[in-house]
Amino acid sequence: MFEAFLTFFKIGLFTIGGGYAMIPMIEEEVVRKRNWVSREEFLDLIAIAQTCPGVFAINISIFIGYKIKRTPCALVASLGTALPSFLIILLIAMFFYQFQDNRVINAIFQGLRPAVTALVAIPVFTLARNAHINLANCWIPLVTGVLIAFLGISPILIIIAAGVAGFVYGKYFKE
Repeated sequence: MFEAFLTFFKIGLFTIGGGYAMIPMIEEEVVRKRNWVSREEFLDLIAIAQTCPGVFAINISIFIGYKIKRTPCALVASLGTALPSFLIILLIAMFFYQFQDNRVINAIFQGLRPAVTALVAIPVFTLARNAHINLANCWIPLVTGVLIAFLGISPILIIIAAGVAGFVYGKYFKE
C-alpha cells in the first residue's frame, strides 16, 4: 500500500496540467512498470473515471488502488494523488500575494499555458489511438464536442445516449 501512495504522490507531484496530463505518467507507472492493471483495464478505468463525478486523477487512483488491495489502498492512493497539489497550492497561497504583480512570475505563468495545453493534447491523441478512433469514426467525438459546446446539450444525456447506442450496436449490428 505504501508503494501505491508513493507512486501516486510522485505522479501528483511531477505532473502539471491536471488529470489528463497525468495519463501518460499513470499509464507508465501502473501498466508498464508495476503491472497493477492491463492496458485494456487502464483504458476502461479512464472511461469510468471520466464519467464519475469528481477529480479525474483522484477517481483513477481510487479505482487502481481498489484493484490492488481494496478500500484501504484506494484511500491511500487517492491521498497520494491529492496531497502534492494541496501542499503546492498551500505554499503558493502563502506567498502569492508577494509575487502577484511580478513581471517575471507573470511571464512564467504565460509561458506555462502552451506547455500545459500540449500536456493535455498528447493524452487525447494517445487515448484516441488506443480507443481505435480513426478517420472512419472520428465524427463521434467531433459531433459530441459540437453538441456540448455549441448546442448546450448536457454531457450526461450524451453519455446515456452513447451507452444505449453502443448497447444496440453491439447487440444487433456487430458481428
